[in-house]
Order: sequence, then C-alpha cells, then structure tokens
Amino acid sequence: MDNKHTYQRFSDFYPYYLTEHANGFNRSLHFVGTGLVIGCLLFSLLSGRLLWLLAIPFLGYGFAWVGHFFIEKNRPATFTYPWFSLASDFVMFWHILTGQIDQRLRDAQQKLASSTTHDK
Repeated sequence: MDNKHTYQRFSDFYPYYLTEHANGFNRSLHFVGTGLVIGCLLFSLLSGRLLWLLAIPFLGYGFAWVGHFFIEKNRPATFTYPWFSLASDFVMFWHILTGQIDQRLRDAQQKLASSTTHDK
C-alpha cells in the first residue's frame, strides 16, 4: 500500500489502484471475478434464488486476492480503501471490456510518477 498518500477522492485513488494491477494476469483474474459477481447478482435477482448472493464476496475477492497475494505480491487495496477499491474493480472491468485499460494504466503510471517527483 502507498503509505505516502491518503486518498480522499476516487479520481486520485484510481490511478494508484491501476498501478497495483500492473500485471495483466492479475487484471484478468479481477476481470473474471467481477464478471462472475455481475453474473451471480443478475442470476440471483432474475431467478429469485437470493441465496446465490452469498457467493458474491467469494467470487469477487477470491479471484482478486489470488492475483494480489500470488502474482503481484502486494496487499489488496480493499483492506485500506474498501469502497474506493470496490468501485475501482467495476471501473477497471469496464476499461478492460472497452479496450481502454492499457492507455489508462500508462496514464496512471505517469500521473503517479509525476506526483512522486513533485513530492521530493
């Protein structure tokens, strides 16, 4: 986790979040997990089988945490910024789905690099 910053706004947090997901396989695991969360939510609501809602945290966090602990080797942002992290999962899902993720990641890396340079 970035100990130098405390994020108050989502627009400041999301670039940091993306840099914590620099590995493409980790992003893929997040994408699958978020997709399963969306599918499970829709299935549960449309079928009336609300018990399936209990699977959502395991689907979302299971895939994401495997990516962090075993691939990125970093601490999930969920532990410090649970709401920003949750929102970021869905924004990143959209950016992957629409082919924007590579450019968004490059922009985030540049933004954080310039903010680190200005902090010194």
